[in-house]
Amino acid sequence: MRATFITAPGDIEIRQIPEPTLREQTDAIVRITHSCVCGSDLWSYRGVKEVPKPLQIGHEFIGEVTQVGDDVTTIKVGDFVVAPFTTSDNTCVHCRAGFQSACQNLGFYRGCQAEFTRVANADGTLIAVAEPRPEQVRSLLACSDVLGTGWHAAVSAGVGPGKTAVVVGDGAVGLCAVIAARVLGAERIVAMSRHEPRQQLARTFGATDIVAERGEVGINAILDLTDGLGAQAVMECVGTREAMEQSIAIARPGTCVGFVGVPHGVQMPLEPYFQRNIGLRGGMAPVRAYLPHLIELVLAGTIDPGLVFDLTLPLDEVADAYQAMDERRAIKVMLEP
Repeated sequence: MRATFITAPGDIEIRQIPEPTLREQTDAIVRITHSCVCGSDLWSYRGVKEVPKPLQIGHEFIGEVTQVGDDVTTIKVGDFVVAPFTTSDNTCVHCRAGFQSACQNLGFYRGCQAEFTRVANADGTLIAVAEPRPEQVRSLLACSDVLGTGWHAAVSAGVGPGKTAVVVGDGAVGLCAVIAARVLGAERIVAMSRHEPRQQLARTFGATDIVAERGEVGINAILDLTDGLGAQAVMECVGTREAMEQSIAIARPGTCVGFVGVPHGVQMPLEPYFQRNIGLRGGMAPVRAYLPHLIELVLAGTIDPGLVFDLTLPLDEVADAYQAMDERRAIKVMLEP
């Protein structure tokens, strides 16, 4: 089968490798109908994260089950499935508490920008849905990571009815956090974005205000919008020190920063949190916990997170997909076989 490999920073290529096979009787094999490039994949592409050897890459997909192990009971061959970006048994104590991303049997995919993948703990990981209509495909794919991650940012920040919420970061996750804030009832939703197409999409998703400035100017703009009080919920969706510092500075005392950006080089002092009673909550999103509800919202037409995919390319052009996202010519790229 064809599979995407990153061989060095800036170097993406398609290779032919054997199709995956069942290793455990709790596994399933899925034919990937749609996958995509994640913003977190760009850390390796940009050389921020080391690439010690050629690695198969990708962790977001939807597709059709082609094989199941003898112990798989809830998923069958022919099912169309949505998968979170990690595998979990969905039965351990952490899963039952709603933190499948900390499952005691947590697993990661070998690489999903490919034609097939093996899914461990298929019963606890995959969710079968009816064959989607063409217009639903992209939004179901968004459920596998960016929508669930944006949702986790909003839940972690305590977004709720009547609150003013601010999203730091205008990538696919940040834009999906805007969706989450709207569904969860925020009265005012501020998207911090410097890019006009992303600003427009944020408004489509429910943003009431846009702040294009960053640093002290951006902080002051948020304070001006909130009568000097700060936001009642802040969603950090980038992962850099600058984004985290900005999130803390705009948070109202006594509220919470929900952070889901993968941290890179972030070392934060505790004093700002302590002095202003600001909470910090979040981390790797337990997408499996949110998937049933998010899929329901998508299939009902309540939300359309698939709008974050503003470019679709064939798998063979995956290198162009990475380049487009790296150069910010695309928000998120969907890949088709």
